[in-house]
Amino acid sequence: MLIDGRLVAAAETAEATETGETYASVNPATGEVLGYAPDAGVDDMRAAIGAARRAFDATGWSTDVTERLRCLEQLHRALVEHRDDFAALTVAEVGATAALTAGAQLDGPIEIVRYYADLLRTYPMSEDLGTVESRGMLHHRWVEKEAAGVVGAIIAYNYPNQLALAKLAPALAAGCTVVLKAAPDTPLVTLALGELIAEHTDIPAGVVNVVSSADPAVGEALTTSADVDIITFTGSTPTGRTIMAAASGTVKRVFLELGGKSAAIVLEDADFNTAALFTAFSMVTHAGQGCALTSRVLVPRKHHDEIVALIQANFGRVRYGDPTDPKTYMGPLISEKQRDKVDGMVKRAVTAGATVVTGGEKVDPGYFYTPTLLTDVDPDSEIAQEEVFGPVLVVIAYDDDDDAVRIANNSVYGLSGAVFGAADRALAVARRIRTGTLSINGGNYFHPDAPFGGYKQSGIGREMGAAGLEEFLERKTLAAPVAAEAGK
Repeated sequence: MLIDGRLVAAAETAEATETGETYASVNPATGEVLGYAPDAGVDDMRAAIGAARRAFDATGWSTDVTERLRCLEQLHRALVEHRDDFAALTVAEVGATAALTAGAQLDGPIEIVRYYADLLRTYPMSEDLGTVESRGMLHHRWVEKEAAGVVGAIIAYNYPNQLALAKLAPALAAGCTVVLKAAPDTPLVTLALGELIAEHTDIPAGVVNVVSSADPAVGEALTTSADVDIITFTGSTPTGRTIMAAASGTVKRVFLELGGKSAAIVLEDADFNTAALFTAFSMVTHAGQGCALTSRVLVPRKHHDEIVALIQANFGRVRYGDPTDPKTYMGPLISEKQRDKVDGMVKRAVTAGATVVTGGEKVDPGYFYTPTLLTDVDPDSEIAQEEVFGPVLVVIAYDDDDDAVRIANNSVYGLSGAVFGAADRALAVARRIRTGTLSINGGNYFHPDAPFGGYKQSGIGREMGAAGLEEFLERKTLAAPVAAEAGK
């Protein structure tokens, strides 16, 4: 782990878990142990928080833009130079395919660092509000933006490079210090990031701390600490609720990027082949382990069977298996526990009346699950309302545009979505969907400059873009009499 500028093992503390000072990370494609990560205790987390607090309060990091810019450029360069090592580790630990590392699993996240370095050069850290007259005097007012403080960043297992760098890069650009907690299922790739920072950048001791642990008490210590000013978390909505409640005791700012049950609406005038291709292959990207994937497909009732047949045919073309094989499109689920969860939801859906068109099977060795297509799904049922986080797509028929919008918005989530149809009509429908991101006819919004986040129980706040930087800034409003200013 990286704590206060040093690469350290977990200390032996009273809070250590039964597995001792390390725990295993498993290759999900084989089920074999890949390596071991430090299993931090609460005292380790407290040490990391203390280091981050001192680095923020007692060094010039929060105010030295030049230093921050230089360190971000060093981090970007180091990531580029070690890209192949990170790619191999990401494939082995996360189960991502080699093709995915060329996109959202690695190469895309690396460019997030570049984006925030560039943004830091031009982003205005002050705003002039002009003068007002009060009590017979003119008063000049302005707003200064400054670092919000110590950030506790907690990430999920599915895209660990993306999630870590989408939090770390803007927080560092803003002048914050960070305690980054790795996902328990994929700790090694995040620990490698800490090692890279320690050995290939001049980021000062304590500014970035990276901790791994399988003990929930360690995360709780981070979310409840009075020395942490912001919590940024990516993961499930139930866990997000728990974190929000835990953070309320110290009234800290909480940013949450949570789950989704996004809908893809296929309008009557859509290109059905394009819609079927998009919905099928996007749903099995990273074995369905993506919060923004469109896991519900809403189709015109009279075209239901036609579109289902097209999606089924596309699922039949999905090649799954060894993620190191360049021809593989879909890798494994992260663990046996997650695969059992997915399979259990599919079985309960069938019991509730759904029909399995294709898929619904476990494949060994490793934690593979076949691309699964369900029809005859009640829009209010568990499979249509709860996040599966696996390669499971449900098809729901609708009667008209209003009905499609109603079904799409019938969710506690509001993260993403898609609409296929004639351009103007598709845009009009898209504007009625209560989600934070939307794709129209296959448009790709995901890029470092595009804010990402959700409505409703899909989260609070935005990552990436200028909005992502602003999550880590405080605004201070100042005023001075004009005459007093002139005399300075």
